[in-house]
Amino acid sequence: QVQLVESGGGLVQPGGSLRLSCSVSGFSIRTYPMRWYREVLGKERELVAAITPIPQSITTYADSVKGRFTISRDKSRNAVYLQMNSLKPEDTAVYYCNAQIWYDAWGEGTQVTVSS
Repeated sequence: QVQLVESGGGLVQPGGSLRLSCSVSGFSIRTYPMRWYREVLGKERELVAAITPIPQSITTYADSVKGRFTISRDKSRNAVYLQMNSLKPEDTAVYYCNAQIWYDAWGEGTQVTVSS
């Protein structure tokens, strides 16, 4: 059974950091592209970061997060991470883990709120 479970969200002050985790079961993260999206109520879901399968492991980022966010994976844990630094209020959103496997698989999301 395919499952993607996000964790690590929360409330953080501007300039702070959070690390989101996506624990995966049912397939290997080595084999499929993995992505993080975010969604603000009333707006389209936005692609934040992506990583291609091994061995290329090419990473791409939305312009709005370049230099601040880093996507990575841990093959031994079958997990994907999103390290978010220098957070801004406009980063506030629900963050979703996504995998394009034999269908478009999504987690349930984790809320990130950046506020003083």
